Amino acid sequence: MDPDPYLLSYYNLYFVWLALADSITVVGIYGPILLILITCSGLISASEVAYFGLNPNETAQLEDKDDAVSKKILHLLSKSEKLLATILISNNFVNVAIIVVSQIMLTTLLPASNIENFAKYLNDFVFGGLFSYSGLAVTIQFLITTVLVTIVLLLFGEIIPKIYSGMNKMFIAKLMVNPLNFLMKLFHPFTKILTNWSSLIELRLHKHKENYFTTSREDIDKAIDLTVPDVQGESREADILKSIVNFGETAAKQVMKPRVDVIALERTLDFTEMFKIVKDAGYSRLPVYEEDLDQLSGILYVKDLLGYTQESKEFEWQSLVRKELLYIPETKKIDQLLTEFQTNRLHMAIVVNEFGGTVGIVTLEDIMEEIIGEIKDEFDTEQEIDYIKLDEHNYIFEGKTLLNDICKVISYKNYYFDDVTQNADSIGGLLVEQFGVIPKAERVINIKELTFKVVSSTERRVEKVNLRINNNES
Repeated sequence: MDPDPYLLSYYNLYFVWLALADSITVVGIYGPILLILITCSGLISASEVAYFGLNPNETAQLEDKDDAVSKKILHLLSKSEKLLATILISNNFVNVAIIVVSQIMLTTLLPASNIENFAKYLNDFVFGGLFSYSGLAVTIQFLITTVLVTIVLLLFGEIIPKIYSGMNKMFIAKLMVNPLNFLMKLFHPFTKILTNWSSLIELRLHKHKENYFTTSREDIDKAIDLTVPDVQGESREADILKSIVNFGETAAKQVMKPRVDVIALERTLDFTEMFKIVKDAGYSRLPVYEEDLDQLSGILYVKDLLGYTQESKEFEWQSLVRKELLYIPETKKIDQLLTEFQTNRLHMAIVVNEFGGTVGIVTLEDIMEEIIGEIKDEFDTEQEIDYIKLDEHNYIFEGKTLLNDICKVISYKNYYFDDVTQNADSIGGLLVEQFGVIPKAERVINIKELTFKVVSSTERRVEKVNLRINNNES
């Protein structure tokens, strides 16, 4: 006897209704739980950006306030390692819970039988029976349960919350201060273990940091070139960043005005002669010496002359000379010198050699130019570095031109000559080192990818040098 078709239809409808009822029950129970967990994950991720993204100004604003919330935020920030460990542990617990709940929901909504039927359909009509039913079913289930959940977690638990938190750090910090305090107490045993482990690892790495964390200036320069776009405005920023990186490695002798170029005042000059030198020089400060530059007696500030411009030649201008002199060795780093300038409220230092002789002067302007480039004022009528550019690869330099300045002109790193020179500061000194004597005109030498040809020289020094760049690599 054949079964009644009407009974079969009711029978099938009954099982469809049961399956639908199960799905509704699962969604109704686990759906809100999943939404709550995703929200918690997002808030915890956002709090990481909020707390560890607060800048000094925002922290100072919290310190100025006397409310309880600000004090709690500062208390959490004072325990930054424990706070970070709490955030990471909490986020992992929540994410694991999201995966478990999602698995339960997807297993109910998409039974294994449905996935197997779908796999059979794909294998037969799309892949032409290329795969096995069971293997394809496992792959489909993996894609649905793992990839889908990962996308949801990344999008709603990480990316969107962190972007929002970056724009509203203080709001998220205040919103999460009490939950984080509670979580910090709840997970205290776990955070203690984690922070102890991290401290132990940090201690071990610290002992070998010279092996693991050494970064050369070349590496940093390359990193800056990679991260800063090569456009007109941005390349200027890249140059400033590179100058800051090398700032602490630059010695005073590399930026000083050498002795032969120093304009100074002899103490025996009368007022008229002194005033003419001051007017022609155009500097705001000039060293004053007794017999030569090795016997300096002070510095004359031009502003101190403003009330005496109409005085006669017999006026004793020497009484205006200030005695404060700052002597520094050639090897002093300019970052340390800048600190001394700030501490002593000075703008000029006298550079001396190991025997105490004056070899040049360094000003605050010289130091600042190492970072931001050449500073022009109303008295700078010509370029400070004296050279002639013949073409893109050929230059004529004065023998006294500093190697640091040559690097600026030819767009090379300012430490380019460090490995080929011992004590030379100028291009003439470099050639004397290389030849062992003062080279005569027409002498040629190759140093790395540069060719140096002596254009003219005397018995005492190299006067002019032709520099040719053999390739365009710096």
